[in-house]
Amino acid sequence: MNRTARSDHPKYVGADRVFLTAEWRHLAMLNYEVDAGLLLPFVPAGTELDRWNGRVFVSLVGFRFLKTKLFGFLPVPMHSNFDEVNLRFYVRRQVGTEVRRGVVFIREVVPRWAIAFVARTFYSENYVAQSMAHKFATLAIIA
Repeated sequence: MNRTARSDHPKYVGADRVFLTAEWRHLAMLNYEVDAGLLLPFVPAGTELDRWNGRVFVSLVGFRFLKTKLFGFLPVPMHSNFDEVNLRFYVRRQVGTEVRRGVVFIREVVPRWAIAFVARTFYSENYVAQSMAHKFATLAIIA
């Protein structure tokens, strides 16, 4: 849901107030077709599954959060650069003649407990902390 669109939404963020800025780098996204019945228990009230060509997908997304800052200027020591992996699916709702699309996160995984704690406690996000590592490799393509 676009939290900046409805001032009556409990997680409304005014356009004049930036809470978090970051760069997303080294993104990998894997999409899997799934049976819609698997996701129905997670579909928020007032929305429906967003289908692509009649098919339902979940995405496993991994990326690096880099240069993360609170309020656009305040880096948090030892929490500015970290990995995240999330499992998500897509929903939509009809508002008049407009179709609004959103993302539902089933699980979000980060390597630091403080990040997960803040996200769960203050934003009701489904974060957990798990030990994580990454490795970048260059692949040779032989023509």
